[in-house]
Amino acid sequence: MAELFGNIHSIESCGTVDGPGIRFVVFLQGCPMRCLYCHNPDTWGVNENQKMSVSDILSKYDSVKEFCKGGITVTGGEPLLQIDFVTELFKEAKKRNVHTALDTSGILYNLQKSEKIEELLKYTDLILLDIKHINDEEHKKLTGHSNKNILAFAKYLSDKNIPVWIRHVVVPQITFNKEYLFELGRFLKTLKNIKALDVLPYHNMAIPKYESLNIQYPLKDTQPLTKEEAIQARNWILEGMKA
Repeated sequence: MAELFGNIHSIESCGTVDGPGIRFVVFLQGCPMRCLYCHNPDTWGVNENQKMSVSDILSKYDSVKEFCKGGITVTGGEPLLQIDFVTELFKEAKKRNVHTALDTSGILYNLQKSEKIEELLKYTDLILLDIKHINDEEHKKLTGHSNKNILAFAKYLSDKNIPVWIRHVVVPQITFNKEYLFELGRFLKTLKNIKALDVLPYHNMAIPKYESLNIQYPLKDTQPLTKEEAIQARNWILEGMKA
């Protein structure tokens, strides 16, 4: 069997925010969504950056594994665009007893064509599921896509009892809204596999990157979410989960 190659944006060793423990984080290239607050616009293009094989990735992991005892996280971009590569990487990682985590929006999930997802999940210990917006119309405004596949993916993972960390970016005037956050909580209440809830406050630190890429930043006039607002947002979600 020919060795698979992935289109890699970058690799970060000793990551601390992409799953449990200190982790080896692989950023894949390519994403179908255009979230207004995206802080990695340089990952959007599909056929850019370096090609690396599964063995290339694991060789780099081996060189720092004493410091990255948490395991390997694959993120993006949207890693499900390269599902065959991720599956092979995780399959080989599990042979080494390495914990595997997938950071995804779930946007590419298709219930009618779930065979590849099922194969990937055989080797996936944790899903970091990024729910952008609970309201479908607002989700379309925020990302350019419906959230129906994402919510269906969340329910699918629950049915499969795959451990999930929910991630939700809270943005002033967009997702910092009691009604929407309460509704998100009510949806999360229907899931039986949630192991953590990460409420991520919006920040505008990506502006210089947009400027360097000569891309207009859509939320340049939006102020970062305060710590107090982030706490309030989390409380509204929890209220919905208890309703």
